[in-house]
Amino acid sequence: MNDDGARQPMIFLSRRIAAVPLALSLVLGAMPALAEPTPSGAYLAARHASMSNDYDAARRYYVEALARDRDNTTLMENALVAFVGMGDVERSLPIARRLEGLDSSSQLAGLVMLTDRIAKGEFAEVVEAFDSGAEYSPLVDGLVHGWALLGAGRMSEATARFESVTEARGMEAFGFYHKALALAAVGDFEGADAALTDEEGNTRRISRSALIAHAQILAQLERGADAVALLDQALRLGTDPEIAALRERIAAGAPVAYDFLTTPQQGVAEVYFSLASAVRGDASGAHTLLYARLAQHLRPDGVEILLLVAELLESLGQHDLAVAAYRKVPQNHPAFYSAEIGRADALNRSGKPDAAIEVLSNLAKINADNPAVHIALGDALRREERFAEAARVYDDAIATLPEPPQANHWFVYYSRGISNERADDWDAAEADFRKALELSPDQPLVLNYLGYSMVEKRENLDEAQEMIEKAVAARPEDGYITDSLGWVRYRLGKFQEAVEPMERAVELEPVDPVVNDHLGDVYWMVGRKMEARFQWKRALSFDPEEKEAKRIRRKLEVGLDAVLKEEGERSVSQNGD
Repeated sequence: MNDDGARQPMIFLSRRIAAVPLALSLVLGAMPALAEPTPSGAYLAARHASMSNDYDAARRYYVEALARDRDNTTLMENALVAFVGMGDVERSLPIARRLEGLDSSSQLAGLVMLTDRIAKGEFAEVVEAFDSGAEYSPLVDGLVHGWALLGAGRMSEATARFESVTEARGMEAFGFYHKALALAAVGDFEGADAALTDEEGNTRRISRSALIAHAQILAQLERGADAVALLDQALRLGTDPEIAALRERIAAGAPVAYDFLTTPQQGVAEVYFSLASAVRGDASGAHTLLYARLAQHLRPDGVEILLLVAELLESLGQHDLAVAAYRKVPQNHPAFYSAEIGRADALNRSGKPDAAIEVLSNLAKINADNPAVHIALGDALRREERFAEAARVYDDAIATLPEPPQANHWFVYYSRGISNERADDWDAAEADFRKALELSPDQPLVLNYLGYSMVEKRENLDEAQEMIEKAVAARPEDGYITDSLGWVRYRLGKFQEAVEPMERAVELEPVDPVVNDHLGDVYWMVGRKMEARFQWKRALSFDPEEKEAKRIRRKLEVGLDAVLKEEGERSVSQNGD
């Protein structure tokens, strides 16, 4: 924290210390050797892998570099980051122990060792270290100290420690939250409820996790109605399968155990998870991932932790590791379907679209009543240009939507409309687009797609222009929508009026072949033929589809008027050849 209470990104510190022998046999013996790298080559390869967040390659290369430069603490620190980022905390321990033994100022090494002691239940040793002035990270020290005190059987001191955290600027919510979890873990549900309730009797708005914990706590106090009301507030903000399932059980009067968090190890895992969630977006994804991985080490079955790890890995471009994290979510958990959708997305991003479609197809079979699953499958099929199949899947999605459709369902009809249009079923497509506009009349994406499609079909041009002008007004920085405005004016023979939006479209989308081609056509029609040819050549340089490329090359050979004549259209240029 800085003086004004703003969150600061977590920074792992290390310093160069005197060279000493390093015993890394546990690591070096476990990692496969690489093909004859030089010391500098291994180091450079490791650095490149680190910069790409390729944790698997980085840890292998750093270990190889350490085999040749065993006293290099910078290599140790970077190897530690790679191992923890990979989720291999166990094999990071020899490096962390050595750095700690060398009196290094590595914050990550300290956190790894702290986490290992917590995992082993060495709470007395952790408490002694804190009492002796140990510091690991200002964001976790007070909370971890509290959980260690609880683990050591010193509950009163633990409660006092959590209360001291509430006095730190910016940490109030975390202190109350973990105090409540600690009280609930020992069965003091009344005290836990009080910690989660402010002075005015309102629930403290801390996090989604706090909401679930509080609902379970209220259920233990036989205050089911209060728990349902609390969960209803969250569900009004959007769908959440886990919260919905918990609400259903409580509302039905079914027994609901308090199992949110019951051990000090799980408490420290929640510390790391809470902070990773809080700093996400402020700190770098790579640093946030390290907190999430430490949480996963302490609670490997924590579904929210797994989902956070997977999402962070995706954001770092590590799609294979994200797939592995998503796969750990059990099928009987309410979040399984969202994890499978995430896994499919990661598979697609890693260049495995068929595998992604297979995941979603299987998911749709066991979640036939879930529109989100069908929508995800339809989107995956549409990305692969399997438009007729996508349209049928969107049929299934729409069949599962509540009646009457809500305004936010416009996108499903829009997506099916695109699929139908690309599958050459214009009547069905137009009906879908108009249904989408009925649900949400001002959606620029729908206005543009329907308007542009009508322009291409040379029908309802005045209505198309009105739609596209409305879309441009809503999204003036969208080059494709601006291109549509220029193109509808071109189709209406308003060539001079088409110039300005077409030039603006090229400014916004300078390397799009279709937009550049359109500007060339507009220039031709207003007599700016040298500029037209320049734009067509630019369009060709941006790799258009072969059908379009062939037409552009023909325009460069004989001019647009001749091409239009060949295509059976009357030339309407303002200046002939």
